[in-house]
Amino acid sequence: MSEKKSCACGTAPKLIFPCSGSADVGEIADRAARKLMKDGVGKMFCLAGIGGRVSGIMKSTESASKILVIDGCPLSCAKNCLEKAGFDKFEYLNLSELDMRKGETGATEGNIEKAVSVGKEKLAC
Repeated sequence: MSEKKSCACGTAPKLIFPCSGSADVGEIADRAARKLMKDGVGKMFCLAGIGGRVSGIMKSTESASKILVIDGCPLSCAKNCLEKAGFDKFEYLNLSELDMRKGETGATEGNIEKAVSVGKEKLAC
């Protein structure tokens, strides 16, 4: 008899907090998060709600099975925002690790897909 195995982290949502900054890499981070959500990998969530300490957003984030933070550049604004709110257990992707540089990297489908691919790996169980 074949036993079906499933991911044990599927009971609570996986949340994705992207940088949505005004630079090209902020656009890539944002669009990668939207693609990850569209693909059913996780749920894009409100970074401004974390910064504003909105109670419902904070509680939902506390109960997440996994969190992915995507920053566009080495300033690490999204990561810093979550850390200042008390969150320290999350997966992290900084697009500079993928050789994407602020002001030099177009928000092309190829660059977005590169970020999506790494994001999927980081959110896998």
